[in-house]
Amino acid sequence: MRPSQAFGWAWTDAPSRMVPALRASARVSRRTVGAALTVAGLGGAMLFGGFLAFVACVERDERPLDGQADGIVALTGGAQRIGDAIDLLASGYGKRLLITGVNERTSRDEIARLNPSQRHWIECCVDLDYRARNTIGNAIETRRWMRVHRFSTVAVVTSNYHMPRTLVELDHALPGIERVVPYPVVTEGFDAGRWWQHPASARLLVSEYLKFLVAWVRTRFEEDPERSRAAILMGRGKPTKVVIEPRLMRARP
Repeated sequence: MRPSQAFGWAWTDAPSRMVPALRASARVSRRTVGAALTVAGLGGAMLFGGFLAFVACVERDERPLDGQADGIVALTGGAQRIGDAIDLLASGYGKRLLITGVNERTSRDEIARLNPSQRHWIECCVDLDYRARNTIGNAIETRRWMRVHRFSTVAVVTSNYHMPRTLVELDHALPGIERVVPYPVVTEGFDAGRWWQHPASARLLVSEYLKFLVAWVRTRFEEDPERSRAAILMGRGKPTKVVIEPRLMRARP
């Protein structure tokens, strides 16, 4: 009997046999971790490259509208958007203007007060939509409005950083549309060309880029935005009261 066996234990060859297996397992683990890091690095590089491409697509300066359209649609979210859209209407770039996503407390008189020189156009040729709560809703209400007025072309007015996502949603909601003419509004103080020097601009662009990616992926799988589960989830907790002005209510659905 070995001395060690007298005390209830003994050395065996098991540890020596386990060493090669442990080494092989460690090599496999290192390869797995390395592959995961490589994939993560490539994914991060692609994501960042896409972000740079997104920023490059954001207009730096406002430019004249490229051609006329049947109607003009302005998405709320900035006072400058509404003013520019009314100016386009007054200049003859469209027959009517839809302002979509209007706050329920904002009346036609309030808009006219903020744009006194354009009161005539606001009273005669502007429709207000109070139903849309997000960009998906803006696209849906634009589609309904265009069908009511039998428009086949539309000029879209929104902020420059918001335009790429808006066009994705409109392309999804209006598959048979003849032409969508973008009119990006450059917000004062927002410099997309030097975003890395301005933390607020960088945060806004990153946020909008991620929303753009989500919208692009979602529209690849959804057939109709009016049945969008994402729109329902995004609209939860937000006011749902519908307030439509009489002029829009009288239009044929």
